[in-house]
Amino acid sequence: MSSPTITLRDAPPRAVWALEQAGVHPLLARLFAARGVRSTDELDDGLARLLAPTDLLGAAAAAQLLADTLAAGQRICVVADYDCDGATACAVALRGLALLGAAPGSLSYVVPDRAVHGYGLTPAIVDLALQKQPALLLTVDNGIASLAGIAHARAHGVAVLVTDHHLPALVGDEVVLPDAQVIVNPNQPGCAFASKNLAGVGVMFYVLLALRGVLRGRGAFSADTQPRLDALLDLVALGTVADVVKLDANNRRLVAQGLKRIRAGKMQPGVAALFAAAGRDARRASGFDFGFALGPRINAAGRLSDMTLGIECLWTDDVARANELAKTLDAINRERRDVEAGMREQAEAMLETLMPEGEPPSALAIFDPEFHEGVVGIVASRLKDRVHRPTFVFALGQDGLLKGSGRSIPGFHLRDALDLISKRHPAVLKKFGGHSMAAGCTLAEEDFDCFDQAFQRVAHEWLDATTLARKLLSDGPLGGEYFTPETVQSLDAQVWGQAFEPPMFSDVVDIVSQRLVGERHLKLSVRHAGTLRDAIWFGRSDPLPDRVTLAYRLSLDEYNGRQRVQMVIEAASD
Repeated sequence: MSSPTITLRDAPPRAVWALEQAGVHPLLARLFAARGVRSTDELDDGLARLLAPTDLLGAAAAAQLLADTLAAGQRICVVADYDCDGATACAVALRGLALLGAAPGSLSYVVPDRAVHGYGLTPAIVDLALQKQPALLLTVDNGIASLAGIAHARAHGVAVLVTDHHLPALVGDEVVLPDAQVIVNPNQPGCAFASKNLAGVGVMFYVLLALRGVLRGRGAFSADTQPRLDALLDLVALGTVADVVKLDANNRRLVAQGLKRIRAGKMQPGVAALFAAAGRDARRASGFDFGFALGPRINAAGRLSDMTLGIECLWTDDVARANELAKTLDAINRERRDVEAGMREQAEAMLETLMPEGEPPSALAIFDPEFHEGVVGIVASRLKDRVHRPTFVFALGQDGLLKGSGRSIPGFHLRDALDLISKRHPAVLKKFGGHSMAAGCTLAEEDFDCFDQAFQRVAHEWLDATTLARKLLSDGPLGGEYFTPETVQSLDAQVWGQAFEPPMFSDVVDIVSQRLVGERHLKLSVRHAGTLRDAIWFGRSDPLPDRVTLAYRLSLDEYNGRQRVQMVIEAASD
């Protein structure tokens, strides 16, 4: 498989100049301009700059419904999802409602078991929630496509408030919404909210903002005495980054505010415990910590065990219990890595049989009876990264059906592809849903080959050579004056993530020395701008030519109290 083409980002000179004139550091001005920032207003991460909850369709009605339920002292059951976004959204709902006056003992939650119940508010989950005797079911990070489950709840006289960010269900080409009392979702028809990229936890946070406004209007408290909902922003930031939603200006503000609180030591006991379990320093918290340290530990509970562990860790105020749960989550995550490694090895062996000429087909669909249902999404992501093709990985569920999780590449909308397959082969997909870049589906084992062929056909129709060519976007050369710990710390302090990618630089260097460390990583000394620099390429064992263009990011290598700037290589071209 070919190496990615290193392509320079365009940083419009006028935008760079305008940011510099407004006081932004020249390097940051260049990086921000290349990511579409045109004014410092977009960089203002103050809470006052957040989009107003009044613009979010359904938030006002949801606030009235919740206010009435709280006033009556009625029970609310939160219906969560089994990923990090769902767990943080559940904790935000429980903590926020308690802050805003929910009666003691009136709040509870249920979360589906991935293997037993599947995703969303199914009739079975409604029956589980009914045991809590709620007057209101509040979904977080799910519900928009739960037509049968919501109808089941309504038939039992229970009101349903949906907070979600996923795309609604389609019947034919028609959008069909569930019969809930209120739906809050920026991606529902008719919603003019400027950020369609809120994570589920972000939607729930906005509902709480609207609820606080209603309660203030009812005289429950004044602007001076109202509860501080910013105390929940560490959870909002964690769920937003972990769910890999686009970090538009509004999401960047939510994440920046959460990071500021964490760095200042203001966070839930469970978040602090997760930082400790992951061996990360909360005083230097970054989006990287959310995406690669805390998020995977929360997600591991939903993949291999019970997401109740993750929710309890984020909900408890008992420091000792939070630490105990975080250690349990850490152990489950280590088990998850072992399971994933074995599955990935199997999948890559299968992959070789699909690529007799060294090039993969237009799309991949892989199934093995030994695969674990909880890890198929991670393996799909790894294979997608390796071959740069839309990829589905399937496992056998407890109900005898295949449960598939897919990941896509830019230019191929995965949920739309599943919709087209369902139209062409109406009996194949039992259910499906998701986003452009990630989706899931269920089918019978005997229909796997039909799905595989249909998936490849859609990919063949939709993808061309340009889309299939791997590109790595670079911010261009980096001057030697920026190879300092201060530069790395300044870059790490910014909010980077999906659609606002962290800086990647590229330069022509001379390779002075190179050797393998740990049998899998290439450790190098390179001459860059006349200076010798340390570099490492993780997962690379093949040697590099004497002169090469490297795409790299900067990191700080700390040893014996000394800090050294290191180039972490992502790609190379002659």
